[in-house]
Amino acid sequence: MVSKLFASTCLLFLTLILILSMALPQLIPSTQVVSGSAKDDFFENLFKTHPGKFDSILKNNKEWNVQIIYTQIDRGKNGIPQFKNYYFNHTETPYFYPASAVKLPIALLALQKINELKTKGIDRNTTMITEANYSRQTPVYNDPTSPDGKPNIAQYIKKIFLVSNNDAFNRLYEFLGQEYINSELSKKGYGEAQILHRLEEELTEDENRHTNPIKFYNNRNEIIYSRAVQYNFLKFPSRNNLVGKAYYQKDILKSEPMDFSKKNSISLQSLHNILVSLVFPEKIHDTQRFNITNDDRNFILKYMSAYPRESSFPSYDTAYHDSLTKFIFFGLQKDNLQNNIRIFNKSGQAYGQLTDVAYVVDFKNKIEFFVSATIYCNSDGILNDDKYDYDTIGFPFMKNLGQALYDHELKRKKDIEPDLSSLIFDYH
Repeated sequence: MVSKLFASTCLLFLTLILILSMALPQLIPSTQVVSGSAKDDFFENLFKTHPGKFDSILKNNKEWNVQIIYTQIDRGKNGIPQFKNYYFNHTETPYFYPASAVKLPIALLALQKINELKTKGIDRNTTMITEANYSRQTPVYNDPTSPDGKPNIAQYIKKIFLVSNNDAFNRLYEFLGQEYINSELSKKGYGEAQILHRLEEELTEDENRHTNPIKFYNNRNEIIYSRAVQYNFLKFPSRNNLVGKAYYQKDILKSEPMDFSKKNSISLQSLHNILVSLVFPEKIHDTQRFNITNDDRNFILKYMSAYPRESSFPSYDTAYHDSLTKFIFFGLQKDNLQNNIRIFNKSGQAYGQLTDVAYVVDFKNKIEFFVSATIYCNSDGILNDDKYDYDTIGFPFMKNLGQALYDHELKRKKDIEPDLSSLIFDYH
């Protein structure tokens, strides 16, 4: 009798587990990490078909912390994409400093937060004044780059994607607050991410946990929403992220690795998945999508793919060349780029680390694919010495990688060509 009761209980328990596992949302199932060493074979074979371009990458891939994710896209008869993923160095994913690549999720969260405030009459173009009420905070009362001279979320996002402006990121970080950023990323399945600080500002951990007071104004210059200074009480899991063999601190050489344990962190897989979720929101569970409108989505895609010369507000001179933030496929190329190829991306460059997360589209040849890559370009192992190997190692790698995958896509047979018309924007 007891054994029958035990067996029935076990059966009920297993049934409940099965039901729960089927009900739980999965983050972009088709972009999950696959197991086994065979996943590097694709890239090793690809690199060997381009002799001389990737020899040093194959030889130094561990030392240079090279990580790559490539998502191949095939369309069904109804246009729904199916993904196949290839990885390089994905079994071991050491820490890398993401730099400006973290601006992608922050821009999406800023639009999500705006949508949460829409009942107060706020949208991405509403005037937002940033004030200061804590140690080393700085205010923003105007923005000469906007059409009306007033700061707003839309203008900050434009500057983030057009030229990777750090102050624009900092203002969105302050608008959102550190707690909102990290708790929302965790809810969406990016629990390993830690966005802990502003960029290009040497602030303490406490100062970064405090974020500025914010006020929104309507067209009659009336305050329609006000928020006091915020403080993040969340505790983050400890990390042990040491990089390099030495570093400079205020012109003093420290003969030890630099500690990045309190700096921003997010995996390449998470950045890749976030971009996939932006381009193909229908491919993920609705509880894990960023809560943005389709108009918001097109707004971000437009400025992700635009060149600085195509913008009037803000406007940029010729020093801001087309490939300024387009590392994949273009590298150091500085002449005007061809319009049939557009790259929807967010890149990052700091401390010798070069990263790009990109969706590459060729409207003429009906090509589309995702590729995310990062590489550490610091042969002397010393940080903050301004002697990095971006030009000799990093940018050539990014260009060669993008073009090798593009050539592979050109030769790859597709049963159904993608309809890319929704990605054609009027940049002028």
